[in-house]
Amino acid sequence: MRAIGLAVVVALGAGQALQCQAVPPASSAPTSAASTVKPVPAYPKGHYTALNTLPDWGGVWILNRPVPGGGPPQRPVLKGQYLKDYETWQKEVKDKGGEVAHRGSYCLPPGMPGIMGVAQYPMEFLFTPGRVTTHHEAWTQWRNIYTDGRAHPADLDATFQGDSIGHWEKDTLVVDTVGIKTAAALQNGMGHSDKLHIVERIHLAKDDPETLVDEMTVEDPEALAQPWQHALTYKRSRELQLLEFECAENDRNPVDAEGKTGFTRDE
Repeated sequence: MRAIGLAVVVALGAGQALQCQAVPPASSAPTSAASTVKPVPAYPKGHYTALNTLPDWGGVWILNRPVPGGGPPQRPVLKGQYLKDYETWQKEVKDKGGEVAHRGSYCLPPGMPGIMGVAQYPMEFLFTPGRVTTHHEAWTQWRNIYTDGRAHPADLDATFQGDSIGHWEKDTLVVDTVGIKTAAALQNGMGHSDKLHIVERIHLAKDDPETLVDEMTVEDPEALAQPWQHALTYKRSRELQLLEFECAENDRNPVDAEGKTGFTRDE
């Protein structure tokens, strides 16, 4: 009976993949095409004990507003047509008292990078072998950050959260994100191209283990005149839990006598 080499992959919680392959004895005859071993299925059973070596990010995290340290946060510096479009949007906001045309459903999520900076809704981090998942109360969204050593797909479909891969540098999670839909604004009224690239360094604050820091660098050679660097910080709660967010429930806008929809505000 001939020995057949079997490939084995074990996903580690620290964001690494252990790969080994059994080699047939030298005396074995070559295997035929009919006896080719099937590839190992994706997401094999992982080793959860390795997760204990990762930092404690348990609990729910709530964005600090304003960011500690004082001073206004750095804003993206747009260029070219993206700057012109933003200036047009700003003028419309001023001329119409803040009520401007919206290009899509109000139930669309903000996507990256906005989902990390939603002030009124908390988030949590879930550690599993080969992956870190951010779970957001806002719009019931999540981000898959793959830490199993994979690269970005050569041909990926753009999404609101983009494609995120990461690795651990001691207690810091370094995340690289591309493939973000252009419908996900940088900030209100600020567009970007399909070349948007975001790198995050997420870690606990050195002087306060109850504070989480997300140092973000945003680059776009077509839309940004320079990299946009800013940091978000979050306070931990070990008592709160995320609530269900159903945007479409009771999703109504007032309709005036002429059949036009809009917002209402106190005069």
